[in-house]
Amino acid sequence: MRYRYFIGAVVAALVLSGCASPKIKLFSDTSFPLQEYTLQGTTKEKILLINVRDIITTKPNERLLRTFPSMVEELVAQLQLAEKDPNIKALLLKVESPGGSSTASDILYHEIMAYKERTKVKIVVAMMGVAASGGYYVSLPADYILAHPTTITGSIGVILIQPKVVGLMEKVGLQIETNKSGRNKDMGSPFRLASTDEKAIFQDITDGLGKRFLNLVAKHRNLEPMVLKNASTARVYLAEEARKMGLIDAVGYLNDAIQKAQEMTNLPANARVVTYRRSEYPDDTLYNTSTTQWEGNRKALFDLGLPEAMTSLPTGFYYLWAPGM
Repeated sequence: MRYRYFIGAVVAALVLSGCASPKIKLFSDTSFPLQEYTLQGTTKEKILLINVRDIITTKPNERLLRTFPSMVEELVAQLQLAEKDPNIKALLLKVESPGGSSTASDILYHEIMAYKERTKVKIVVAMMGVAASGGYYVSLPADYILAHPTTITGSIGVILIQPKVVGLMEKVGLQIETNKSGRNKDMGSPFRLASTDEKAIFQDITDGLGKRFLNLVAKHRNLEPMVLKNASTARVYLAEEARKMGLIDAVGYLNDAIQKAQEMTNLPANARVVTYRRSEYPDDTLYNTSTTQWEGNRKALFDLGLPEAMTSLPTGFYYLWAPGM
């Protein structure tokens, strides 16, 4: 309650100040530098914990009074900082994501692969509640993938999201007139249904992106042909079934992933586990996924009563398990 009164007082003060626009920092944001914080352990050598969470996108998360970086921006910034530290011997990616745009997922995959190739650092993935589609895609560079016993993973495929308002326009009596230089110029328009030719074109693109995903899975996981065929249906799996198929290496908990990182790098049991934050947290733990305080309080100014992801995803191709949104 005090927090609400404080915000109201600040906003009122800004309104009463007229047209002046002073630069007031109420919360830490991307202008605050990333700093290293120790979560556990005491050694000089380190295991770096980076969180991959929520929808994978290159779009910044803009909110009232503050802006949060996109997942891609934040994760790449952390990888760049990590590359400067020779004491980081292992990277632990804690993945909690249903995926995201095909391009954003591919960028993260590329950046993680590039970091691994340049530094020779071992990478371990710890999957949490959901690590599906793009969440699995960005996990592929790992040397070892561990999933929580209740993790949902898989969904190896692509989906084209095309919001349509045709029926609504008919109800309210609206029409859209379009002049175009080529017959396919407005393909995917939300104002009309797709033609048969357009559906075929979109399906070709979808199949191409799906094939890219499947080829990367085959490259990194060395699956049997029948297993790969099963995975190509884009269904999801519980952790134990995913392990039997070879999509992941083990089922366990976060501490098991840390222990595996220690074994792979010959680090002792008291190896230091660090993370990057933009602000300090009292009583910080391995399960904290935020880099900035107040990041979890992401209430919009206007609430339409719809799931946020449904109102923010633009038309496009996604490595995404939609129910996980």
